[in-house]
Amino acid sequence: MLESAMIMVSIILAINIIYVSFSTIRVILTLKGQKYIAATIGTVEIIIYTLGLGLVLDNLDRIENLLAYGIGYGIGVIVGSKIEERLALGYITVNVISSDPDISFTKELRAKGYGVTSWYAYGMDGDRLSMQILTPRKYELHLYETIKTMDPKAFIISYEPKHINGGFWVKQVKKGKIKQSVEAEEIERSKAEEQTNETAEQPKEETVRTNGQRDD
Repeated sequence: MLESAMIMVSIILAINIIYVSFSTIRVILTLKGQKYIAATIGTVEIIIYTLGLGLVLDNLDRIENLLAYGIGYGIGVIVGSKIEERLALGYITVNVISSDPDISFTKELRAKGYGVTSWYAYGMDGDRLSMQILTPRKYELHLYETIKTMDPKAFIISYEPKHINGGFWVKQVKKGKIKQSVEAEEIERSKAEEQTNETAEQPKEETVRTNGQRDD
């Protein structure tokens, strides 16, 4: 009896996690204009939802089933959000204001494959370099790191555009220029870390040799 009750709870929990995960992804895809993919996911979602709700309604006298349904809903929201973060769909527009107009922001960022529009502006304390940068969401954090490396004091604000039309930059993204630059930087970072580790290990080996010596 207990075993069958646990199986039922597990099934309801799993069904609701899957259903709500699909629902979260569907809503996000709808907002991003991916209506056909969202409709396909919605079809699967409603089938799973009907199965889960049917199990709960057939066993309303079991409080553990209701709890599993509610807990599964909450977990499903988190799982769906995590999946969307992993997929990193769409693009991000990043506005950057640097207090140093002489920094070669535009040239370096374009060389890495980002779309950059820049202009000189005037702030409370003097001249500023203002930029609008477009990047795929999957490279958003890498862009922030690049900006902070060039100017740690840069003011950064980002938002997600709903519609993009025209321009040459999207074609560059399709060619994978940003991906290539990110992979190259990761390789260089790995090599630098290996060299640092080797340098750190050498004094330890010398210390061991010195401590191991003895006068006969």
